[in-house]
Amino acid sequence: MRLSHRVASVTVAVAAGLVLALPHEALSHVRVPAAGTASDEPADEPADEPSDAPFGAACRIRVTGSEVTAYCHNPYPDTDRVSLHVECVRWWDLDSDGSPVDAGPAETVRLAGRCWKEVGPVWVSHRRAD
Repeated sequence: MRLSHRVASVTVAVAAGLVLALPHEALSHVRVPAAGTASDEPADEPADEPSDAPFGAACRIRVTGSEVTAYCHNPYPDTDRVSLHVECVRWWDLDSDGSPVDAGPAETVRLAGRCWKEVGPVWVSHRRAD
């Protein structure tokens, strides 16, 4: 039983490290042609192009037993809407997707989640606030 806790802890630590290495902008930007235009012609409306300005809060994830806590600090002027996602190891234990929380400029927010038993992969998603 002791070995399974170690394996679970290592798995969560590796998953958290991989999540922090991912790009902070989780949205994909797709340009859809306006109605009545051919697909090879440009759309009449400007597309939402991602800006070159730096964006995204830096998040630290901590797993203690069955509880998960993430602290996200946003050093940039644009608001980052962050959300905590927790997958549980047991099939009967419900996974959770936390409500989005706005991390304003120079603000740190705390996100929390939990499982009844062992915690599986954990990550934080980022999205620009409208």
